[in-house]
Amino acid sequence: MKKPHIFIIGGGASGMMAGIIAKRNGASVTILERNPRMGKKILATGNGRCNYTNVDTLGSDYNNPSFVKCGLTNFGPEEAIKFFKSLGIVPKVEQRGRVYPLSEQASSIVDVLLYEIESLNIEVVTNAFVYRIIHKRNQFEIFLEDNRSFFADKVILATGGKSMPRSGSDGYGYTLAKQLGHSITEVFPSIVKLKLDSPYLNHLAGIKMPTQVDLICEGKVIQSEYNDIIFGNYGISGPAILDISRKALELFHSNKKPSIKLTLVTAISKEEVTKRFNQFKLKSVDKSLIGLIHKRYISAIIKESKIEKQNTLIKDLSPNQINRLIDLLFDWRFLITGSKSFHDAQATAGGCNLSEINSDSMESKLVSGLYIIGEVTDVDGRCGGFNLQWAWSSGFLAGYHASMGLTYVSNK
Repeated sequence: MKKPHIFIIGGGASGMMAGIIAKRNGASVTILERNPRMGKKILATGNGRCNYTNVDTLGSDYNNPSFVKCGLTNFGPEEAIKFFKSLGIVPKVEQRGRVYPLSEQASSIVDVLLYEIESLNIEVVTNAFVYRIIHKRNQFEIFLEDNRSFFADKVILATGGKSMPRSGSDGYGYTLAKQLGHSITEVFPSIVKLKLDSPYLNHLAGIKMPTQVDLICEGKVIQSEYNDIIFGNYGISGPAILDISRKALELFHSNKKPSIKLTLVTAISKEEVTKRFNQFKLKSVDKSLIGLIHKRYISAIIKESKIEKQNTLIKDLSPNQINRLIDLLFDWRFLITGSKSFHDAQATAGGCNLSEINSDSMESKLVSGLYIIGEVTDVDGRCGGFNLQWAWSSGFLAGYHASMGLTYVSNK
């Protein structure tokens, strides 16, 4: 059986993985990369350290758990770690199962992938922006912006989503998918800073500390996280916020009104805080809060409690004022009004409709020989190495299945 000539559109994480697997399996492979060099987006992951997988990865870490099951089963974190070990990467497992190269350099991941691609004699065409793909007679014709064109037996679409567009993933892959008949679900930023509605943001900007965070919508707790938060003059960020941003924005884009609930005091109960205020009756409100919460929170909490003067003595507060103050320490809410743009997002939510893609091979159900992988699909994971793991998993499936031979169908 003749092995196919596979063209991979995009030389990012999923594209490079697909190319290596396909070539190892005997296929002829060409990677078309719009940038002067492949792997640009990988260099920015993990704050330049590259959190390339997570040992605790489960289907539930993704927005579509059932779809990712096959990919994670065939090429999960264990296989990813072994794969990169074989290329020279020594893994370093940190808190919450995050895996980094021992070198602490994202460039190490890119360099070993590029070396393997070179060793396998995979053809790489850089500065190659694909603007159109036509499929007819069981073959693909690929057109570049500079008027070059190529014929392919099979195509793997690995152009990325819309996050970090400066890396080249500006969402044009969705246009290519639509040219070939695929539908695209609503696309929005994920793992991204959230914008809030609050008059205190300028004052709170710069506060960073571990905090209990709950995503609330219609009176229900949707997701809970305990980790660092960071206030900015636009809203809020930090690992806890990045983890809930996907669900928060899904609700927001569904015309609902999600909010963030912060629990500033977790080590002691409301009863103990009440006793504290009784103990400090002769202290002013602001002084009584010192040592209980971050100093920068104090004036904002007092204003939010409708207490006019910060130097008001505890004994002069009404029971309602004291109760409102205590309640805010355990339940301070901020309305979510959106997020930062794709420029600040680490991932893209939404993408090619999964009902049109085979989860066991990543092949299109609409166009034989077309494979859609990585962030182009409507799959996104939590912060912590899960999105790169999906790139490796989906790239492996597509590379393996696309290289399994070529059967021509008669046009008669």
